[in-house]
Amino acid sequence: QVQLVESGGGLVQPGGSLRLSCSASRSIVSIYAMGWYRQAPGKQRELVATITSGGSTNYADSVKGRFTISRDNAKKMVYLQMNSLKPEDTAVYYCNADRALLYSGPTLGYRELWGQGTLVTVSS
Repeated sequence: QVQLVESGGGLVQPGGSLRLSCSASRSIVSIYAMGWYRQAPGKQRELVATITSGGSTNYADSVKGRFTISRDNAKKMVYLQMNSLKPEDTAVYYCNADRALLYSGPTLGYRELWGQGTLVTVSS
């Protein structure tokens, strides 16, 4: 069952903007940190940005000043506002939940979760 669902990807021209959203299922009780990772063709998956439940953020150097991660704990959602997009940003973007406390059937435990990914293509 899908526990993290991304949305908002698509095709955008260089210099444009996109806003990605990730929602967590109700089976998740809490999440210590949520983040966005991306994987471009021919490259390994890399960190884009993370945010803790307390609001502490970290960004990859390549996106600092252009991307902003935010979180709504009440709604169990995390967002990634991407501005000044470059062709190099083209990738599948994945939502991540670190130290998620959730039920797997009757069992409660901590897990790391990943969404299915949403494709962002920056091209003219």
